[in-house]
Amino acid sequence: MPKEIEIYVSTDIEADGPIPGPHSMLSFGSAAYLPDKTVVGTFSANLETLPDAAPDARTTAWWKSFPEAWAACRLNPRPPREVMAEYLAWLEALPGRPVFLGWPAAWDFMWIYWYLVRFSGERPFRESALDIRSYAMAMRKTTFHMTSRTYLPKRWFDERAHTHVALEDALEQGALFCNMHGENKREEAG
Repeated sequence: MPKEIEIYVSTDIEADGPIPGPHSMLSFGSAAYLPDKTVVGTFSANLETLPDAAPDARTTAWWKSFPEAWAACRLNPRPPREVMAEYLAWLEALPGRPVFLGWPAAWDFMWIYWYLVRFSGERPFRESALDIRSYAMAMRKTTFHMTSRTYLPKRWFDERAHTHVALEDALEQGALFCNMHGENKREEAG
């Protein structure tokens, strides 16, 4: 496939606080999708915490509501430098141009961008991220408030649970985007 083909890299991260640096990214997962919802690859890893970072109290309290997800993101954590080098190589090996995809993109992209720059010195997504919720707002011609999962059409969702396990959530939101994108393209062609 030529590099002009867009590969939607649906990414979800889990962290122990609201921003990178003072807090740590604990886990992330990415699922690379073609527009037709074909998954061309996945990547996931759990990371060691940053040496000078500390967990945020409110985030720690939130994690107590999801003990299984917490346990999953703390299994076999690895050094961030090692993980981000592997992730960069994975992105570069994709059969097209990677487009970051998130829900919310502002949150997930902030962490991935910061970790990639800090530990690999590279910016494979540049400064671009596609937000699924903003895409839904445009498709539905509504306010941003009316784009939470509660208000979106059920036909856009596959039978996947939102678990707060990074790769599972990346697969869920990537399928959601592809369903939306496919419908949008059919309406455009119709």
